[in-house]
Amino acid sequence: MKSVYIVIPARNESRKIGEVITKIRKEGFQHILVVDDGSSDQTFQIAEQNGAKVVKHIVNRGAGAATFTGIQTALELDAEIIVTMDADGQHDSKDIQSLIQPILDKKVDVVLGSRLILKKGMPLIRRFFNYIGNLVTWVLFGLWVSDSQSGFKAFSKKAAAAIEIKTNGYEFCSEVIRELKVKKIKYTEIPIKTKYTKYSMQKGQSFANGVSTLVKLVLRSFMK
Repeated sequence: MKSVYIVIPARNESRKIGEVITKIRKEGFQHILVVDDGSSDQTFQIAEQNGAKVVKHIVNRGAGAATFTGIQTALELDAEIIVTMDADGQHDSKDIQSLIQPILDKKVDVVLGSRLILKKGMPLIRRFFNYIGNLVTWVLFGLWVSDSQSGFKAFSKKAAAAIEIKTNGYEFCSEVIRELKVKKIKYTEIPIKTKYTKYSMQKGQSFANGVSTLVKLVLRSFMK
């Protein structure tokens, strides 16, 4: 447990961040790293008060940039395994152990938490947009996974150091899949539970953001 770092990108999550940190601690994970991505509320203070290490972006840079900052900071702190998860409470901290186990067993270097293996409780509109995300990721980067847009992932130290995230927004999820393909990183997918609430649903991408994400992914496909 001492070498496992939980990275949580967060923007204006003062309502949920304390609860998320508390639940992670109950599962025995003490190294919690919150990246405050230009919040205008009390996210930084609440995360710090709940015992997390907090890194702050002065301005909002996007979920991808915040995740990359968290991964790089965890590597500097000598993390052996890095788990990324959302700050809105939709992920179940009880799944962290299952997520890191294949890495602990030295079977793979990346584990992708998939909401679409079981699909239980996932709203139909979310299933549709996630399928579109999977399709776009496959067309652009040549690798099909069941849930390319999941933010709940685990990386070995080796994989985390190898993966390069060059986009700043939500498109970073598809970019990780690209890196698995290009750098031939061994991975697996496991089912995860997800709690959908009115609050977490409001945090999803809008149609306009989805179009912007698609454009950025197309541009990323031409980058080396």
